[in-house]
Amino acid sequence: MSWYAYCLTEHRNLNGTRTRRPFVMSGIQGVHNAVVMSYPCGEFAVIVSEFDRAKTTLDENHVLEHAKVVSVFFRQGTVLPFRFGTIFDTDDCLRQAVRQNRRAFCESVARLKGKAEMHVKLLVRDGALKQLQDVIVPQTVGGEYLSKLREKAMADRERQTKARAISVQVHRLFNPLEEEISCKRVDTDGMMIDIAHLIDSKSIEKYQNRYASAAKQLKDCEMSVSGPWPPYHFLPGKLRTVA
Repeated sequence: MSWYAYCLTEHRNLNGTRTRRPFVMSGIQGVHNAVVMSYPCGEFAVIVSEFDRAKTTLDENHVLEHAKVVSVFFRQGTVLPFRFGTIFDTDDCLRQAVRQNRRAFCESVARLKGKAEMHVKLLVRDGALKQLQDVIVPQTVGGEYLSKLREKAMADRERQTKARAISVQVHRLFNPLEEEISCKRVDTDGMMIDIAHLIDSKSIEKYQNRYASAAKQLKDCEMSVSGPWPPYHFLPGKLRTVA
């Protein structure tokens, strides 16, 4: 039997004793309504469900089930979320993964303790991007092709410059501990800037109260704020592919 992994947490005592065997976490259902268990591994516990690769499949409909389990444990303490679809084929595989990444896990738990992730999404309409329309590069060679290629590169640079300027303004308004930023064109003839902020959990209310002020200052954008979320965007890369 394989183990489907949701997240890693700090190991807690069960009824005053530290158990070494997996135990059921009552009142929680995982993917495919599976029983959720805590699998102790030294000072950590991996939150898992039993998983049969031969009989069970995963699709995008199970992403929410995965996220719900992570959220339950995030409300109880520090978590390091695993990517959706992380499966350990044996007990040894699970334990070895924790042992090999122990240092990174320890550092991440210490860094993320008492922290939460907030999301800011900004849709910049083409009213503020009239000069940044997508440039169509012809499927030919020659002068027109090179000219359009340069024009497209210039538009991309200007779009990124605009995104950086907005993200700097957002950073000053919300003042997060850390941030991750992505930017892309969207079908609505605009640009979507997606910003993940790492903040102290004690300052969530203060962070949310800054929304009104930020919306007034960013008049050219449609803005939304969500959270708190587990710190999905602030894990070392190797933790995301530990399995």
